[in-house]
Amino acid sequence: MSVSELEEFTAWIEGVIRRQGYDIDSPRGGGKSRLADEAGVHRAAITRLLQGQSMPDLETMRRLAHVLRVPVRDMLIKSGRLTEEDLPLPGLPGDVPPAEEAAAPSLTLEQAAAGLGIPPDQRDMFIRVAGQFLPEWPAGRPEREGHPGARQADAKGVREA
Repeated sequence: MSVSELEEFTAWIEGVIRRQGYDIDSPRGGGKSRLADEAGVHRAAITRLLQGQSMPDLETMRRLAHVLRVPVRDMLIKSGRLTEEDLPLPGLPGDVPPAEEAAAPSLTLEQAAAGLGIPPDQRDMFIRVAGQFLPEWPAGRPEREGHPGARQADAKGVREA
């Protein structure tokens, strides 16, 4: 890691810390100590970070991310430890290339319930609740596999069975 990358990360993390309401500027403000206590790390780690002396270890970074309400992914990328290519975000259904979309397996809500281990006596409730989150789920439609008009979820969303 270069000095400029450490400085860039330090500037970014300072902004995050300030936005979360920690007074890190005044010697008696207690912001550094409070942050260290809430994150469960040594105050010296916070001081070294804010002075641009060293990059926190992965555990310290994870704890700080949690307290500062920042995704650990963002912390790791901003720190230069990993790149966006190293930590890709999961794709959304619309991100599936057309060639892969046609080959995507379809799954009914009944199959999903069975695959998730939902007990048989609770599957109807699971299907009703889960169905509400699928696009274009009309009220009163038969949801179970094998019923006329049963719906199937696939990479495109939901389609008629």
